[in-house]
Amino acid sequence: MAQKRPDDTTAPASGPAPARTRIDGIDAARALAVFGMFIVHLGVDSMGLLSPEDYAWDLHGIVRGNSSALFAFLAGVSLAMMTGRTRPLAGDPLFRAVVRIVTRAVLIALLGLILDLMAVPVAIILTYYGGFFLLALPLVRLRSWMLWTVAGALAVVGPPLSFLLRDTLFPVQPRTGAVTSFTEFFLTGYYPAITFMVFMTAGMAVGRLDLTDRAVRLRLLVVGAVAAACGYLGSWLALGPLGGMERLMELRAPELAGAPLSAVTDPVALEELRYAVDQEAESISGQVPTDSWWWLAVNTPHTGTTFEILEAVGQGLVVLVLCMWLCERARPVMYPLVSVGRMPLTVYTGHLVVIAMLVAAAGYEFYTPWLTERFILGALLFATLWRLAFGRGPAEFLLGEAADGTVRLVDSLRDRA
Repeated sequence: MAQKRPDDTTAPASGPAPARTRIDGIDAARALAVFGMFIVHLGVDSMGLLSPEDYAWDLHGIVRGNSSALFAFLAGVSLAMMTGRTRPLAGDPLFRAVVRIVTRAVLIALLGLILDLMAVPVAIILTYYGGFFLLALPLVRLRSWMLWTVAGALAVVGPPLSFLLRDTLFPVQPRTGAVTSFTEFFLTGYYPAITFMVFMTAGMAVGRLDLTDRAVRLRLLVVGAVAAACGYLGSWLALGPLGGMERLMELRAPELAGAPLSAVTDPVALEELRYAVDQEAESISGQVPTDSWWWLAVNTPHTGTTFEILEAVGQGLVVLVLCMWLCERARPVMYPLVSVGRMPLTVYTGHLVVIAMLVAAAGYEFYTPWLTERFILGALLFATLWRLAFGRGPAEFLLGEAADGTVRLVDSLRDRA
């Protein structure tokens, strides 16, 4: 049965071991990311407290894309903590940590493939997630400022590079699953690595900092707010004063209005055309179209533009700092949320299994009011009771045991060599 452990952090190669106290705010933020995915997966028709006519779409718009970005960002924070926190590991401790990470990554990716076979109407992130861990391994020796440099370079170079590659070499193909090819994983899928590795690397940069230091937290809060503002204002400037929206409307006018934009003079028709372009940007799932470079000026979720990345990373920093602050000042109130964040794989997998059961029983129109709230309350109750009784979640326990077993096996093989 699951055993209680203080943390998954491995001791550094030399010097005194850092404090092994788990930072509850990271878990609380991770729970919010998981619940954000609940909201997206179940849809606005499953909400009861909010209705489609009463802010449900607004909440859906806030968490769509941002929850998966936060999930990847916090994965980076966890990866940094597993490889030494503020001082990157070296030598045998690093080797053993890498073995554990590879084992977990492979098993998580396989679980994602298995869950994808259930054909639930969800873009499952786990296979991508496992791949992100593997891609991040060459970066685990880097200090925080180096990781920020890598993240910044990816945020600036990645979007135009993705645009160019998809336009010339790797056009988007019809999707038959969450991820079915390396091209989907890196460029054209729901969670393309060329975008999500920015979130992962930024999270690693944060995890290399002393998150118990108030000055560090304050700096992260300010940087997060500035980054989010820059993402929003940069997109507004490019689409508005610099004419990006007009260029996109010109692109879509012949198809949607039946005439060039210059021939559309009716204010109502112009507003409808603008709304249609806005809706197209809102509906993007992974990458922008490649018929105009102006698409790189949008900042809507799941577009993979520099502006969207800035907003997502900024929001992730703000959420993380606020969660750490709340967990230190309202620990009993935050306990259920932290409990969910300590077993994200269990809760995420469980909600997909329940959705699959609902689809089997009622078809793909299984949505009913208050279903989202029942999912969230059920997850909070389960995670709290399980944590009180056993500590780690069942999936996390099995994953940890598999990783530890692999380390023992590798150590044994090395001793015989």
